[in-house]
Amino acid sequence: MPLVVPGVMTNLDDKTQEWANKLVGKTFSESESSETMFCKRDLPESHRIIKPGTMVTKDFRPDRLNIHLKDDGTVSHVQHG
Repeated sequence: MPLVVPGVMTNLDDKTQEWANKLVGKTFSESESSETMFCKRDLPESHRIIKPGTMVTKDFRPDRLNIHLKDDGTVSHVQHG
């Protein structure tokens, strides 16, 4: 059973939801931002972009934002960890 510390996960969930509102449905671009695209400079320092089929480590870093892309390059969902 995971350790639950009041207030810790709530803030993380709020941040995750905030990033989901900003990114889900947008397309990733290396250098350009617009209403339908975002780029690396728009993201927090600790992040990783996960394309379909990409292997990732299972280490948990609560401050790291994981951005999951669909085959067409749009964001399907985000999570911290």
